[in-house]
Amino acid sequence: MTQNAGSPLRLPKARGQHSGLERPCACLTLGFSCRRMASPAPPPSPSGPQPPPPAPPQARSRLNATASVEQEKSEAPRAAGPQAGPGPGPDVRDAAAPDAPRASRARSQERVDRTGPVRADVGIPFEEVLEKAKAGDPKAQTEVGKHYLQLAGDGDEEVNNCTAVDWLTLAAKQGRREAVKLLRRCLADRKGITSENEQEVKQLSSETDLERAVRKAALVMYWKLNPKKKKQVAVSELLENVGQVNEHDGGVQPGPVPKSLQKQRRVLERLVSSESKSHIALDDFVEVTKKYAKGIIPTDLFLQDDDDDELAGKSPEDLPLRLKVVKYPLHVIIELKEYLIDVASRAGLHWLSTLVPTHHINALVFFFIISNLTIDFFAFVVPLVVFYLAFVSMVICTLKVFQDSKAWESFRALTSLLLRFEPNLDVEQAEGNFSWNHLEPYVHFLLSVVFLIFSFPVASKDCIPCSELAVVSVFFTVTSYVSLSASAEPYTRRALVTEVAAGLLSLLPTLPVDWPLLKLLGQTFLAVPLGPLVVLNVSLPCLLYVHLLYVFFRLARLRDFKGTYCYLVPYLVCFMWCELSVVLLLESSGLGLVRASVGYVLFLFALPVLAAGLALMGAVQFARWFVSLELTKIAVTTAVCSIPLLLRWWTRARFSVLGTVRSLTRSSVVKLILVWLSAIVLFCWFYVYRSEGMKVYNSTLTWPQYGFLCGPRAWKATNMARTQILCSHLEGHRVTWTGRFKYVRVTEIDNSAEAAINMLPFFVGDWMRCLYGEPYPSCSPGNASTAEEELCRLKLLAKHPCHIKKFDRYKFEITVGMPYSGANGSRSPEEDDVTKDIVLRASSEFKDVLLHLRQGSVIEFSTILEGRLGSKWPVFELKAISCLNCMAQLSPARRHVKLERDWRSTAHAAVKFAFDFFFFPFLSAA
Repeated sequence: MTQNAGSPLRLPKARGQHSGLERPCACLTLGFSCRRMASPAPPPSPSGPQPPPPAPPQARSRLNATASVEQEKSEAPRAAGPQAGPGPGPDVRDAAAPDAPRASRARSQERVDRTGPVRADVGIPFEEVLEKAKAGDPKAQTEVGKHYLQLAGDGDEEVNNCTAVDWLTLAAKQGRREAVKLLRRCLADRKGITSENEQEVKQLSSETDLERAVRKAALVMYWKLNPKKKKQVAVSELLENVGQVNEHDGGVQPGPVPKSLQKQRRVLERLVSSESKSHIALDDFVEVTKKYAKGIIPTDLFLQDDDDDELAGKSPEDLPLRLKVVKYPLHVIIELKEYLIDVASRAGLHWLSTLVPTHHINALVFFFIISNLTIDFFAFVVPLVVFYLAFVSMVICTLKVFQDSKAWESFRALTSLLLRFEPNLDVEQAEGNFSWNHLEPYVHFLLSVVFLIFSFPVASKDCIPCSELAVVSVFFTVTSYVSLSASAEPYTRRALVTEVAAGLLSLLPTLPVDWPLLKLLGQTFLAVPLGPLVVLNVSLPCLLYVHLLYVFFRLARLRDFKGTYCYLVPYLVCFMWCELSVVLLLESSGLGLVRASVGYVLFLFALPVLAAGLALMGAVQFARWFVSLELTKIAVTTAVCSIPLLLRWWTRARFSVLGTVRSLTRSSVVKLILVWLSAIVLFCWFYVYRSEGMKVYNSTLTWPQYGFLCGPRAWKATNMARTQILCSHLEGHRVTWTGRFKYVRVTEIDNSAEAAINMLPFFVGDWMRCLYGEPYPSCSPGNASTAEEELCRLKLLAKHPCHIKKFDRYKFEITVGMPYSGANGSRSPEEDDVTKDIVLRASSEFKDVLLHLRQGSVIEFSTILEGRLGSKWPVFELKAISCLNCMAQLSPARRHVKLERDWRSTAHAAVKFAFDFFFFPFLSAA
């Protein structure tokens, strides 16, 4: 039977059609179960045994790369470089076939096709096509699969569809595009798809052109690494055959091996050794290479040192002591320190724990820390912690980017190696996949930048070494630019030059020298408001910044806007470091920059001596700081007493420094830092959102009006409950009233240090009271102050020789009555009604002014109406107080205000700084 030219190969139907009672059940080949059929002539399976006189049994797929490329000239040009040699004989073909789950299905000897010789339009007998398919020719396998799809339309649909899918699967595994299209059609129409082959068909059908090209190249490389055509090859044997991949036709080329080939060989060795298995099959090798195509690189593939092949892959524990000291000195030092600490902790744990009451000391330290956690402390510490954590996170992310740039080199080496065996490999797509799958450090870097720029304007600049950090930022600006891809070098070079020029021009007005013409280049000529929040700055740096935005757009639109994550996002690392260096330079001094530059140079060239000097200088400065704060005793005592606690925890937890470092590396230090930063910022945001800030206490509601609406007259008119419900509408008024001071009482005394010391033994407690507190004065005649006279009388009655009352924190309640309306101070019975009095709660910061007040003093106070409005003696919180008729020697005339931070202004300053960080000098926040 013949067909017109160009039509697919027409092959005859299988003989022996079934009757209605003898319809075959679903026949599953190539690892699929097959039920018995009444017909004696089923179609041939790719893996079914072949009886004589045809050729002996063949494997399901003999992956002969040379035959595949030669038969596929119409689909792709011949790959440059060496190809596999002629295939092995029948005795090794089965060994070369991919492994199949044969035990899960019942073999049927009746699946052999005896259709006899049939010729197509070109005169090729079916037996020859079938033999080529069994030999591993993907084109022949595709033709056989198409043949059985045609037979399925005429009869035995289920059996022929299963056989067709088997052949098409083999062809698709060798990268045959036509076979993949037919498999997609079979999957959509559910032809020949079973529960056993569905997953494999879906995987092959979903492969992209890039993955198929990588699959073809991987097949050729695998057979070069496996010249004996084994089903599974030991990793050691593959490593021995790595050199054959780079051999050209005619054997090894004379002369030295080019560096590019050396790089390819090293990458290929790591690719082979990246699998944890002792043996690698064809499918394993193909899957590893396909993961590469998606940009999913094995973790240890590109992290080894290219300059030391002898030690490649060896951990520090596997090296001899001499090499370990030379190559990993820090590792040896940490191990030695860990060993010494373990010995010290085991030897001294027993007697230290018996001498020192660790539980009591722990409670003492805890209560002391808790007692000093004030709002001012958090407002000072939290921005600094966020800033330094964010800066460390930026450094770690930048180092990870440098590591990825090294992986880029190995990635391109492997790309060029695959390109030799498959010219149709889409290199741009592969690079895009690599960039997309390695965006994590860039995302973490940008998140760290956000935390840093919001914390920097709030943090105390006295605790930030701006000059040193500016030098670090300049260093990372240069190094991050060097690590960028060379593909977009013209744009990145223009962007860096433009950004540096704009930054330098914006720094000119801040120079200490008086050069008007030079400073004019960086000044703003015109500021145009763009609404109430944003201002457009017309200046030379502004024009440069607009050009920089244009370069960013050109970077992003490269490769159909894949340049956004291939080129623009990596360049943002350089951009952020440059912007941060400009900001830090504005806060730096010339002397500080010189000190930082010289210090870093000395640090590099005189590291051993300088490290000890810096440590000693830091310890001295730290000690001086503590002395200035009068906290030396507390710091020393806490440090000494915490030694047994640390040793006990160290021994019980089996703590290991190296283990901690490794675990942090595996769990990503940056992720841990970002989680903590997010938690800290979120907590502070909730507090700031609830806080009042510095608002004006200027409500028009007067005390007489409040007394008329919510006082005794209203209670008599209706009842107190109704009055309270009505007066709840006044809640939130911020009022400033004048009243008569009646009395003040202490409602609570809090001294956490006293509570902690009371838990210690008697003699230890007295010693610590005298160490941290003050002794009772002796009652000697002389010019003793009133306070000392009062204390000396208590010396004989006190239980201890010393006291620590300076750590007391008080809470007061002040009772205030309505002022008299009479000109001469006369009062009416209603004004003297005690039920109209109000109670003010005051914290310890009002202690000085409250102790100087006398009964009848006229005071002006500010508060917020909240709580039990409309009841007897409502209680409000005191916000500010001043005495209007006190004598100057009794109380200062100034107004005593409760410390309230202006959180809103602080948040506004942080947002303004963040906006200017990204858009100045083009735009600035008003």
